[in-house]
Amino acid sequence: MPGPAVVIIGAGVTGCAVADELTARGWTDVTVLEQGPLFETGGSSSHTPGLVSQIAPSRTMTRLARYTAEKYARLGCYSAVGGLELATTPERLADLHRRHGFGQAWGVDSTVVDPAGCLALFPLLEKSLLLGGLHVPSDGLVAAVRAAEVQAANATARGARFLGNRRVTDLLTENGRITGVHTAEDEVFPAALVVSCTGFWGATGRPIVAMVQQYVRTTGAGADDSLPIVRHPDRGLYLRAHGDRLGVGAVRPDPRPVRLGDLPGDAHPAMLPFTPDTFRQSWTAATDLVPALRGTALDEAYNGVLGVTADGFPLLGEAREPRGLWVAEAVPVAHSAGAAKALTEWIVDGRPAIDLHECDLNRFDPGRLAPEYVRRRAVRRLADDQRPVHPADPPGVRDLRIGPFHSRQADLGAVFGADGGWETPLWYASNPPPDPPITRDEWSGRHWSPIAETEARLTRRRVGLFDLTPLTRIEVTGPFAVGADIPVGTVRPRCGVTVTRLAGSRFLIGADGPLDLDRLLRAVPPGVTVRDVSAGTCALAVWGPAARELLAPLTTVDLASFGHLQAREGHLGMAPVTLLRVSAVGELGWEIWAEAGYGPRLWDTVWEAGRELGLVAAGRLARDGLRMEKGHRLRWTDTTDEDEADPERSSACLVLAETGEVPVGGEPVYAGGFVVGHVTSAAYGSSVGAPIAYAWLPSVLAVPGTQVEIGYFDRRLLATVTAEPLFDPKGERLLR
Repeated sequence: MPGPAVVIIGAGVTGCAVADELTARGWTDVTVLEQGPLFETGGSSSHTPGLVSQIAPSRTMTRLARYTAEKYARLGCYSAVGGLELATTPERLADLHRRHGFGQAWGVDSTVVDPAGCLALFPLLEKSLLLGGLHVPSDGLVAAVRAAEVQAANATARGARFLGNRRVTDLLTENGRITGVHTAEDEVFPAALVVSCTGFWGATGRPIVAMVQQYVRTTGAGADDSLPIVRHPDRGLYLRAHGDRLGVGAVRPDPRPVRLGDLPGDAHPAMLPFTPDTFRQSWTAATDLVPALRGTALDEAYNGVLGVTADGFPLLGEAREPRGLWVAEAVPVAHSAGAAKALTEWIVDGRPAIDLHECDLNRFDPGRLAPEYVRRRAVRRLADDQRPVHPADPPGVRDLRIGPFHSRQADLGAVFGADGGWETPLWYASNPPPDPPITRDEWSGRHWSPIAETEARLTRRRVGLFDLTPLTRIEVTGPFAVGADIPVGTVRPRCGVTVTRLAGSRFLIGADGPLDLDRLLRAVPPGVTVRDVSAGTCALAVWGPAARELLAPLTTVDLASFGHLQAREGHLGMAPVTLLRVSAVGELGWEIWAEAGYGPRLWDTVWEAGRELGLVAAGRLARDGLRMEKGHRLRWTDTTDEDEADPERSSACLVLAETGEVPVGGEPVYAGGFVVGHVTSAAYGSSVGAPIAYAWLPSVLAVPGTQVEIGYFDRRLLATVTAEPLFDPKGERLLR
């Protein structure tokens, strides 16, 4: 069977890769439509320098790049010249050791080399600038147009057809499903599925920004095609050889978006006229790095256009409306084949073989789809490529969503971070630091304060007040099958979310973000209504041994008969609330949900009543440590469908021997000198007095007492697999 009729929009390298992967799976009724000529279409595939750098903090992106390199090597479209990322500052050198660790964790071989090693690989470099480099032998160069041609030829041999100069103007739908496309040439192509692979043209209607990056080719500089690609992230530069010439690319300090309407209407719409004034700073940095460039001239130069998203990940997956519209956009050439393979698995098998939540088309809430938000985030992210970026660094747009407790938190000296677009307290400056003080190394302490440990300890001793507003809250009404067996007034975990049944056909769901909402909206039958009520509601948590003592006098609900995983509606002070007897930190307590308009009153009521009981306002960092002591794992971070489906691997709790260095995630885990897993998240456990990490390990090693090592920059930290929970609900230390 040839499979359903599929139309792919765009014959760049990604569109051709999708056609190749689909037809290889037996779906041969595939038509690829390209608005330009085949195969040098005029899009970003036509001008890309073709660099493939595989190692990234994201396991998913590394795997997509690794498959791309491997496939294009098989097809004869890839040159594994190697990659060399340079350090000219101590901070960057430390970051290269960290990236080496990512490579170890994700299965990509690399070596940190000294300045002499850098010169041996790329003799044209100025040695006096160098502190070291990260060498990845399997990195290299893709001939993107050639890769498109070869994959298109493979797909054509299996029955696909490729048509150039066909500009799709409309998607045809019926009853909310794709039925085909209409072109400017007044042709209709019926289809059961449409896959949009339009690159930066997807900026119309999607969270993509068309951005300019500059690229030049010099006259002869003494290079040769065996030289590795070079990245100089401290100055936003990359270099590759073109015979004896060098290509120099620049992500300028002020990356510039471009409007699609400003692109030229010629055969090369993705290539804008070169602007030498904006390149001057980059050229100076390039000649400092490679002195031989001073005797060259710019032979070719242009401003290339490519599509990027706010968070740097591609857009992959099926649109919710219309059904049958699939997307593979903002996909760099370095990830094109890997993204095509994963998307094909998703289309044909119903799920990809690897976790793609970071790339899911539906991962953004409506606020983060705003064009201005996307533009500002994308600009900030590209500018950040010039410095070692910490995972908790502010993303450029911090106060997009502000909850109703914000002013009260600010009055208490809250230090805010970002959580899914929300401002959320990390810790409160009004709380005292612990005595004796706790210290951390510069990296893990960049967005941390010892005050977080005070907040965690006071929560364990008395009671803490936490803001849970950034969590996603969903209301479901109607015959909801997922909650049909849940008694009224109880809370149950279901399909990765927490379902509370308040009445016969009324449910509240605590979810982890837009992807859970998307899954629900796809799954509900007629007669069931699903609403994201996060924006109109708020949530507090009151956790700690004094939680009942604090809340009981304030509410009409009988807390004495309120059992674990139960829910009640009532009033707290003058605010109508829903109380849920759940705790992520291993202490007695309740989550309190209310309409946002009651938020300030609700905070004040709890805060005033808690003064005499030692109530502490606590931030997200304290909550992270407490929840890990409890053994509570985060969805998408600590657990994914892919990892949980592997019967030979298990999530293990590790306790580190040293106290001042706390991993942040992605670090490799070693046993017997070999990489056996990776860290998913970590925090300092103030109650147990040690850093805690979760890691996926072979099940035979995920046994309490097993000693392992965690790769942390250029050293390894001793850790021990430990039974959970590390702390029991009575506050007694279980870790000895």
